[in-house]
Amino acid sequence: MRALRLPSPSHPDVAVVGSGVIGAACAEALSRRGARVAVLDHAAVSSGTTARGEGNLLVSDKPPGPELDLARASLARWPLLLAALADELGPGRAECEYEPKGGLVVATAEAGAAALGSFAAAQRAAGVTAVDLPAGEVPSYEPNLTRDVRAAVFYPEDAQLQPVLAATALLAAVRARGGEVRTGVRALGVECRGDGAVRAVRTSAGPVPCGAVVNACGPWAGEFAAAAGAPLPVLPRRGMVLVTAPLPPGAVRHKVYDADYVGAVGSGDAALQTSTVVEATRAGTVLIGSSRQRVGFDETVRAVVLSVLARKAAGLFPALRDVPVMRAYGGFRPYTPDHLPVIGEDPRRRGLWHATGHEGAGIGLAAATGELLAELYAGEKPHLDPEPFRVARPGLEAVPS
Repeated sequence: MRALRLPSPSHPDVAVVGSGVIGAACAEALSRRGARVAVLDHAAVSSGTTARGEGNLLVSDKPPGPELDLARASLARWPLLLAALADELGPGRAECEYEPKGGLVVATAEAGAAALGSFAAAQRAAGVTAVDLPAGEVPSYEPNLTRDVRAAVFYPEDAQLQPVLAATALLAAVRARGGEVRTGVRALGVECRGDGAVRAVRTSAGPVPCGAVVNACGPWAGEFAAAAGAPLPVLPRRGMVLVTAPLPPGAVRHKVYDADYVGAVGSGDAALQTSTVVEATRAGTVLIGSSRQRVGFDETVRAVVLSVLARKAAGLFPALRDVPVMRAYGGFRPYTPDHLPVIGEDPRRRGLWHATGHEGAGIGLAAATGELLAELYAGEKPHLDPEPFRVARPGLEAVPS
């Protein structure tokens, strides 16, 4: 078992760089095990990628493999974690609009219907609950959905939450256990002992001595890893979301997306890709996505992207044609060449840990990611195989252009 306390109580055991939902989940899981944690962020709490997502907790978009295993573990853990936080902090401080409402994946063309059927069958073989729906039953799930649906699969395990509320609840637990969250502090790299192990994280406010550093910088994780002397091929991938005016309850009952969403998620193409994703929030607004494009950190809002998203959403839900869009927002997601997160200690720099590369699935994968990293840090038996997410793996050898 790893020693979790440094001799000096004024210094953290672990400095977590990044206050988004991944960093917050890691900090919560570490502090629950007795580690003294400091969370550092150059900006406001959870104001980066986490604030620009849709809050999806999904198994429906993941083929059998390590990411699906991580997703299933995380979806099982989220309600337990939220219940534990409510007991510890009080229900009001742990409320994050968690809704286990399920997901509906539809195909409006015969080719898409065949692909969706094969995909769902493979997931069922891996243990996912995926219910094939005859076209005639689809309106009972989504009355306002287009009648052009050729095939549909319902995923009762899919859920949704408000990501910023979830992250702040996790960080509230860290604070309640004696940890700290420091904003306005930019992490610049690490300081090392003579043997090369981490002894501090260098920041804009001076060094923060610690026994370990967790790189939870999201799309900026590649930059921080390079500054720490252990480069990672983590790149930003931009996505856009439209937000409509509030609709009556039940206008959109589930997370609904076109079957081509799965292909867009798994693609490594740098060019613009869009697929239809529609879901309502508890406030009644409807979130419309999704797009993926590698444009570096260019924050330009491109009208053509918004237009395509709106047109495709109206194709699935014709009633949306008459609903005003209140705003649009975009964010950068941390992309890796093999589409798998990086979770664990870096063999090139003892004491440097990574929790990044989740791209657009970070909200859903956060609960299991934090638990896995904390288990590895504490020397516990991990609840799932960490090997596919290790730093030293073939899929991270090449940096895409």
